[in-house]
Amino acid sequence: MNFDLWFTVTHLSHPTTLLLMALGATFGIIMGATPGLTGTLGIALLLPFTFGLDPTLALLMLGSVYCGSEYGGSIPAILINTPGTAAALCTTFDGYKMTQKGMAQEALNTALIVSVLGGFFGVFALIFLSIPLAHLSMKFGAPEQFWLSVFALTVIAGLSSGNVLKGIIGGLFGLLLSTVGMDPVTGYPRFTFGTLQLMGGVNIIPTLIGLFAIPQALLLLGKRGEGKVGKFKPRGGLLFKTFKEVMKRVRVGIQSGIIGVIIGIMPGAGGNIATFIAYNEAKRFSKKPEEFGTGIYEGVIAPEACNNAVVGGAQIPLLTLGIPGSAPAAVLLGALMIHGLRPGFKLFSQHGDIVFTYMIGLFISNLIILLLGSIFVRLFVRVLQVPKKYMVAAILCLAVVGSYSIRNASIDAMSMMVAGIVGFFLIRFGFGVAPTALGLILGELTEEGFKLSLIIGAAKGSVWSYFFSRPASIILIGLTLLSLAYAFYRESRGKQGLNRPSEGRR
Repeated sequence: MNFDLWFTVTHLSHPTTLLLMALGATFGIIMGATPGLTGTLGIALLLPFTFGLDPTLALLMLGSVYCGSEYGGSIPAILINTPGTAAALCTTFDGYKMTQKGMAQEALNTALIVSVLGGFFGVFALIFLSIPLAHLSMKFGAPEQFWLSVFALTVIAGLSSGNVLKGIIGGLFGLLLSTVGMDPVTGYPRFTFGTLQLMGGVNIIPTLIGLFAIPQALLLLGKRGEGKVGKFKPRGGLLFKTFKEVMKRVRVGIQSGIIGVIIGIMPGAGGNIATFIAYNEAKRFSKKPEEFGTGIYEGVIAPEACNNAVVGGAQIPLLTLGIPGSAPAAVLLGALMIHGLRPGFKLFSQHGDIVFTYMIGLFISNLIILLLGSIFVRLFVRVLQVPKKYMVAAILCLAVVGSYSIRNASIDAMSMMVAGIVGFFLIRFGFGVAPTALGLILGELTEEGFKLSLIIGAAKGSVWSYFFSRPASIILIGLTLLSLAYAFYRESRGKQGLNRPSEGRR
């Protein structure tokens, strides 16, 4: 491997490099914190501005955008119950509940700290585990992709406190929505009703904005307490106190970081799946799983540590095999090619100085994010002091603008509004929007894995053997069954616990 220490030190200590990385991280945080604007879009927007830069500077700037956007998505998730990115969806479950308790500053500090620590964990894996883990991920074919998606869908049961069946129904509804548009394998149009705008399917980002933002705005307008936020008074010295709270729960962060890296290196999986699995596993191994969803530190630590660890994991197959593990990594692949860097063994042997400088530079990017977040955290929570009527207007405006700006298409804004109405009634009747969102996110991946497995299995002579006899598939099937069994067991135990006091009073 070609590695020049002096080259790395010279580049990473240069003021221009640090300035570009800081600008990239700031831009990424803004993109992640604005519902509808993602890190993928941020990298794509900045890509043309890097054409005249040195390849090392270009990669460091774009990598900083990627890291910043993953943290930025937690800010609106915690403050207004609207995930800035799909990967921050799980952060809403406990982050917003902490805000309602008047702990917005603690929640934001927790997200900041674990985002940086998760980023460190992912970069560490990127540096030391790139080649072996990338080769392992290549053993995942269509059946493993399908069973991984099914396992992730069973997490719905774990997320649906009180009614597993409603969670499963919500997830199936999300899968149904994902079938709108072109078949991912055959290209045949389905449920488009002759409308060209629906040929591309239901756009996930506007739908997610609608599912989470519109119901939240309506709840804020209503008289119910669930849509209101707690009072907030800025306090100093909370960052260090929050760090101590995070260290008490470091096991959750390490566990979630490992999940983020493993899922990140699986092509096509990305942070959307990883955060749900990390949240569910944190809940499963908790001594008090019933507290998840009520506003606890663990509920913020798990998804935020995970989705930032995905940043490093997703770039392992990108750099070594040219296979991006996430959508932002796919744009980074384009950046590599534009600057004349072809992923693979030759990238490390011929341009090792650039690659290792980039990897080590991601550590500095996360430190910059820690600095920016600690400075602006008080500014972020000021949003809670905005009068409720202005807050609702801002949420609705951001939802409409964010949805429309993705493709400059009115169909996206309409999809967002329809999804918002559907989301309101889902919440009203106790179904929740998280299972539906997860079903929609995983729909295409699940269907594609299933159909390709059928085709390849038939060509090999046995669909049954191809689906169920591969070692990785057997492990994922076992995890799926255990996940469902545990969810139903926990629900039955919860019902027994509720019934016992009433029986004792008779």
